Amino acid sequence: MKVYTTDKIRNVVLLGHGGSGKTSLAESMAYLSGITSRMGRVEDGNTISDYSKEEQKRQFSINTSVIPIEWDGYKINIIDTPGYFDFVGEVEEAISAAGAAIIVVNGKAGIEVGTLKAWELCEKYKLPRIVYVSNMDVDHASFRQVVEDMTATFGNKMAPFNLPIRENEKFVGYVNVITETGNRWQGKEVVPCEVPDYNKANLEQFRDTLMEAVAETSEEMMERYFGGETFSEAEIRAALRTNVCDCSIFPMTMGSNVLCQGVYTLLDDIIKYFPSPENRSVAGINMKTSEIYHADYDFSKAKSAYIWKTIVDPFIGKYSLIKVNSGVLKTDDIIYNVDKDIEEKIGKLYVLQGNKPIEVPELHAGDIGALAKLTAARTGNSLSTRATTIKFGKFEISTPYTYMRYKPKNKADVDKISQALQKMGHEDLTMRTVNDAENRQTLLYGMGDQHLDVIVSRLLSEYKVEVELSVPKVAYRETIKKTSDVEYKYKKQSGGHGQYGHVKMRFSPAEDIEKPYEFEQEVVGGAVPKNYFPAVEKGLQESVLKGPLAAYPVVGVKAVLYDGSYHPVDSSEQAFKMATIQAFKKGFMEASPVLLEPIANLKVTVPDAYTGDVMGDLNKRRGRVLGMNPIAGGKQVIEADIPMSCLFGYCTDLRSMTGGRGEYAYEFVRYEQAPSDVQQKEIAARASKVAENNAEE
Repeated sequence: MKVYTTDKIRNVVLLGHGGSGKTSLAESMAYLSGITSRMGRVEDGNTISDYSKEEQKRQFSINTSVIPIEWDGYKINIIDTPGYFDFVGEVEEAISAAGAAIIVVNGKAGIEVGTLKAWELCEKYKLPRIVYVSNMDVDHASFRQVVEDMTATFGNKMAPFNLPIRENEKFVGYVNVITETGNRWQGKEVVPCEVPDYNKANLEQFRDTLMEAVAETSEEMMERYFGGETFSEAEIRAALRTNVCDCSIFPMTMGSNVLCQGVYTLLDDIIKYFPSPENRSVAGINMKTSEIYHADYDFSKAKSAYIWKTIVDPFIGKYSLIKVNSGVLKTDDIIYNVDKDIEEKIGKLYVLQGNKPIEVPELHAGDIGALAKLTAARTGNSLSTRATTIKFGKFEISTPYTYMRYKPKNKADVDKISQALQKMGHEDLTMRTVNDAENRQTLLYGMGDQHLDVIVSRLLSEYKVEVELSVPKVAYRETIKKTSDVEYKYKKQSGGHGQYGHVKMRFSPAEDIEKPYEFEQEVVGGAVPKNYFPAVEKGLQESVLKGPLAAYPVVGVKAVLYDGSYHPVDSSEQAFKMATIQAFKKGFMEASPVLLEPIANLKVTVPDAYTGDVMGDLNKRRGRVLGMNPIAGGKQVIEADIPMSCLFGYCTDLRSMTGGRGEYAYEFVRYEQAPSDVQQKEIAARASKVAENNAEE
């Protein structure tokens, strides 16, 4: 592939709902540009961008992939993203590298939740965008309906650039709104034709909208427009480019991916209307001067880049996908990783076409490429030279809230699983593993059930290790509500030295519920010698790890040793430790023990229409609604305190309640006493487990 300068580059991300046609559009673009000699199909598992086994098996995109294509002397980096919400982290990474977006809308299904989410992301990052309506060859696909719905949803900035021509219910051509000409497809060729009568009214309306947008670009244009002058095609296109780049209008076009119809026009529009990187800005911090460094994709400045995605594949190796923010990166350059404080030689430079690396001699500012085998590098790292050390801000990535407990099927695979998950974590920032030592479980976090399912499947297919997912244990705690006074004498005699330890202790609720225990001694007259006090405390330390009620960690207990006795020969630290452990069990159970459950503060963001359903569901989950706050976009943020045990499965339920439009976040806030039915259930579960263990022994 040739080397392209900044002005000849376009970085375009494909966004939209799952199944809207993003991957087939990328495939169609690749075919038209000559990368492939025949178009792959998602159903056949032979597309360029869906190259992983999981994607081919499931027939939808899981990972973001880049397909650089050459078109009319320009390089277009097409970034194909997943449409399903569980893989939103991939989309967020892709948007950080893009300079513009194509939102793909299924012409038959119309606006879907994924369309709305794609639009919100574009608004957040101020991305110029074109709306492309796919599947126009399918019966009942309606471009007019999509235009109306998009205008009603997002306002009057929608500007159709082309209108469909249909004959006998078949998609046969398009009317160009700018040139007011009709075009028909004859094989691969486009031939001029008359504008059909049924298109004339819409053509006039949409052209007027475009002319108003053109006129608004300058006072001179406005005067000419009101003076009745017509603009030349070059003037119209130049003005529209300004409008598209500053997001004051959003072109709409349409086509059929499988027939490659309308895609040629779309590629032309990408070059004509989308900004090159030199028209966009990017800034970091110069770590030596602490000043803002305006990289702004300027090839003449010191070289800098950032890693926006990492690919760790057992078959093709590790690649760090970069976007060059300034300067020109060349083969064998030495680069400094600001985040890791390490210099590395980059060796060869690549562009990735799906999973196929193509070597290039250099990458100019604004271009997207890949570096192989940067050992220390991670997604979000900034790269520069040591002489001019630049650190760029990290892009936002969604937090995973869905989690399951995981166990290896084969205990010998523990290390292999740990290493595999670590590698996958480099690639997938929305996956986390947590070692919950208190409850003796390991947890796997993801964006949803489907995400976790894919992770487990990948472990098996790519790393040859198998894990089982199960419902996680809730991190309950045990404490006491009253006071108890107990004594325990630990006495053993078996030839030679015996064992003797005698303690009298009071147990009561501690003021600080955060600490497991508080220990005090009020022994007088040396009834228990001082050298045995540490042994008593050691007994307490062991006791609070697994409470007597249901084997959960103990919190908020005050223990006072006030009396006891000892034997000058048989007493030992071990004996006093054992006496304390037994005294604790007895005293704890006599002081009204209770189970505490973790409470989370939950914030659910939903459109107004769903607030009733969501609040009703929260009440069923023992949630206490604290309030509602309206936010932009006709949404409400519902805040509630809710037991962590009632949040299991909430991701799936919220999506089904809100058609995928609800989002939530939570954080642990405190412990509260659990209701009696919850306590009884946990105590019964503990008793049955003990019985099972005894039966096995």
